[in-house]
Amino acid sequence: MPENTSTQHADSDIVVELRAVDKHFGPLHALRNINLRVNRGEVVVVLGPSGSGKSTMCRTINRLETIDSGEILVDGAPQPAEGKELFKFRTEVGMVFQSFNLFANRTILDNVTLAPRKILGQSKTDAERRARELLDMVGIGSKAGSYPAQLSGGQSQRAAIARALAMEPKVILFDEPTSALDPESTQDVLTTMRQLAERGTTMVVVTHEMSFARSCADRIIFMADGAIIESADPETFFSAPSSERARSFLSSVH
Repeated sequence: MPENTSTQHADSDIVVELRAVDKHFGPLHALRNINLRVNRGEVVVVLGPSGSGKSTMCRTINRLETIDSGEILVDGAPQPAEGKELFKFRTEVGMVFQSFNLFANRTILDNVTLAPRKILGQSKTDAERRARELLDMVGIGSKAGSYPAQLSGGQSQRAAIARALAMEPKVILFDEPTSALDPESTQDVLTTMRQLAERGTTMVVVTHEMSFARSCADRIIFMADGAIIESADPETFFSAPSSERARSFLSSVH
């Protein structure tokens, strides 16, 4: 039937979907009935006050946090519970953390090539060629032979982005990637993220960087008290937020 074909086509464009997701930490209701779709090539920026559930939601997408109820799908497939399937699932969902999480005893090149070689089965030659391309792309090609301790925070974060890209994930999650950086390093990392957005990378970005949200987001998700309060394009959200909670938040950050 024509409507079924149309539905299948529309669903194929959805990379991440959260359906009625709830999460508790003891008595704290961290996520409340979260419903969200992220389309292929879309940049979704998640804003909200501290403690609103932004990072928790981000971490549930690749199952770093389990959920109490609801469902999360990536490219139409539900999250596996455990084992090899979950391991494979996580290779398809890139993650960039606040604290970089690089292996201190390995060079930057080794950090970027390790997972493609061990998990994807790439040859050393192919993995290193791709890694050097990615390190050049994020602006730290000259640091391939350095160790994490020899890099600035911004360089380390860009290395972490290259590492995530090396797995060719379906979506990359950014959990406040600039929160530990000085202003100059922050701008370097945001420039890299803007370049990814321009290349059509599917991204979910938890951040406090309003300039990035304004210029790069296709959609703003505003959260408070574990719930999604608003979902709007940047122009609408920043110029005419529909909720008092969002208006109060924007007043405080400005």
